Amino acid sequence: MVRDLARVGMDSRERLLTAINNGKPDRLPVQVHRWMPYYLRTYLGGIDQWAAYEQFGMDMVIYSDPVVSVDDTEQSRWIRERVLCETDREGVRHWKIRVRTPGGDLTGAEAGNDITTWTTEYLIKTERDFELFEKYCPSPTFDWSPVMRDLNRLGNRGIVRTASRGYGQGAPWQDLCTLMGTVSAIMTALDEPERTRHMLDVILAKRVSTIEKSPPNPSDIVSTGGGAGSDTVISPDLHARFCLPYDRAYHAALREKSPRTKIVYHLCGGVMNLLDLVATNGADGLETMTPPSMGGNADLSAARRMIGDRLFFVGGFDQQQGFERGTPEDARRLVVQCHAACPDGGYICCPSDHFFHGNPENIRAFVDAARECRYDG
Repeated sequence: MVRDLARVGMDSRERLLTAINNGKPDRLPVQVHRWMPYYLRTYLGGIDQWAAYEQFGMDMVIYSDPVVSVDDTEQSRWIRERVLCETDREGVRHWKIRVRTPGGDLTGAEAGNDITTWTTEYLIKTERDFELFEKYCPSPTFDWSPVMRDLNRLGNRGIVRTASRGYGQGAPWQDLCTLMGTVSAIMTALDEPERTRHMLDVILAKRVSTIEKSPPNPSDIVSTGGGAGSDTVISPDLHARFCLPYDRAYHAALREKSPRTKIVYHLCGGVMNLLDLVATNGADGLETMTPPSMGGNADLSAARRMIGDRLFFVGGFDQQQGFERGTPEDARRLVVQCHAACPDGGYICCPSDHFFHGNPENIRAFVDAARECRYDG
């Protein structure tokens, strides 16, 4: 059951920890879904995430990454090269990717601009390609000392999040879609389910190996999952077959190694047809609760009624209407709507994805509105 922990005068860390423990803090906590370097450079003078949170007086949710290391022998068998080939008329840069292994090469391609990067040729295109990945791609070791430094620096000003680093975003299915393309992964799952399960088994084993040989994760939250598991991408049936069992196993390994760290499952798209499944995958929370206006289908109020006693939520704020295209009044209105949808707490109001543009005054209104959204004691 949701615990009623509302009281006056919480500091930012107490407020956020109460929310991710599915309790009711003194008022609505807010964060951003990782400050994007482009936004920091273009709109905030190049400051870092720490200064950005301070500038707006926001509860701090610091995104922090471990140092990733790979055994020298393993690294010598998986040598990734990224070579810039050209910059086109629109300023888009194009890279060729080559991974050299003892059994042959893998090739891919990427493109990017000042805002972001994307894949133009997937690394895994044939069964042989995956065989090379299975045989030679290493599972790294994580050194969490940067996360510990951030926790110590942060104090009572907020919490620290880490990403579930792997071979894509945060889970085996998302890794597979990143490696071979979402359409190819779906078609393979439909046509060759046993082969798909084998590939997911391999990816899961590599991820679990990293957990086992790394120290415990000291962060407050680790994110898993990925948008490729959303119900706007795959059916609930495919999710149940190719996401749920691997998510459960992965979450169990995370929980055993780092029992204090909360797990938030990331579905940046459709969630409403998956709520009963997600509530059984071993996570503590669900994000990004993307509303229909952003291409998702999340209904915060309905989701809270359905599974809010089992999971906390992060997200739900339409960053296009509230930040990128809107006004301070729009931002305030959307915050109030999000607060009304989760009257019992267990919720952090947050943009439902990254944002790259928008008047900083809209962010200020976002923060100011949250201060006024108090919970009944």
